[in-house]
Amino acid sequence: MIDVSHVSRNFGDFRAVNDISFSIPTGQIVGLLGPNGAGKTTTMRMITGFLSPSEGKILIDGQDVTEFPVDVKKKIGYMPESAPLYGDMIVEDYLIYIAQMQNQNAEERIPVLCDECGLKEIMSKKISELSRGNRQRVALAHALMSDPEILILDEPTSGLDPNQVEDVRSIIRELGKTRTVIVSTHILSEVETLCSRVIIISGGNLVADSSITELKERFGHDISIKITAGGDFAKVSKVLGGIKKIENITETQVQEENLKKCTSLLVSIKDNSEIRPEIAKKLAENKIDLYEMIIQKNSLEDVFHALTNENEEVKNV
Repeated sequence: MIDVSHVSRNFGDFRAVNDISFSIPTGQIVGLLGPNGAGKTTTMRMITGFLSPSEGKILIDGQDVTEFPVDVKKKIGYMPESAPLYGDMIVEDYLIYIAQMQNQNAEERIPVLCDECGLKEIMSKKISELSRGNRQRVALAHALMSDPEILILDEPTSGLDPNQVEDVRSIIRELGKTRTVIVSTHILSEVETLCSRVIIISGGNLVADSSITELKERFGHDISIKITAGGDFAKVSKVLGGIKKIENITETQVQEENLKKCTSLLVSIKDNSEIRPEIAKKLAENKIDLYEMIIQKNSLEDVFHALTNENEEVKNV
């Protein structure tokens, strides 16, 4: 179990992480989200013992990270976004070296990791000659070498092709059955696919910690309507703004449809009311062509934008 209690981290006068608290039990896969510079990487580095908290405590299975750094690190597998691999080594030699460094039986662990991470075809290749995707797989094998109880992954599928992405996700799902797994990524669809819970940090503050379903219910709207119509955003939004059940209108993009200028809007609806007939009628009365109208369920991306933008507004006041 990971227990983070009132943890802050300062770099000089700058507070990168501000009084955050959360607990993660064994067998849970948690997505750690936030904009660039939000404090995610600093938080992960404190959990792994690479950085010490300026305030607060972090316990791993009841042991303080700062008081028992060696014991704690034995329980954690960490894969940073840019894994520091030795480029001049052959993959197999590198894994043997890591196994020896961690007092692991190389003959037992490497074949298992080779299968799990899909390394068979690159074992005899030099690391510096590998693609970014294959380097990520070597880094994942490194993180799994000691068969850790806790696995912390920073952008684990970055640079992988679609088949490799699904392979890595399958590995993470399997690992999450018996381990605590933290996944930090900017790919929100990946979080929805993998994680049962989401922690969102913005501006160093913890702004959300709950299941994805609960987040969608608490923030934003369950259902929105994507509309593609002729004309510019100002004209279309003014017409739709007269519909009482519409709560918010956001421009998503401007595009060409049959050589005519169009705009795409995302319309948030109060109480998830059925207002598509009214939208179509309003546009027709104002001689605005309607090309598309699609129901969209509220996404994690909508929630993420709402929470992080709200926190930035508070921070900048």
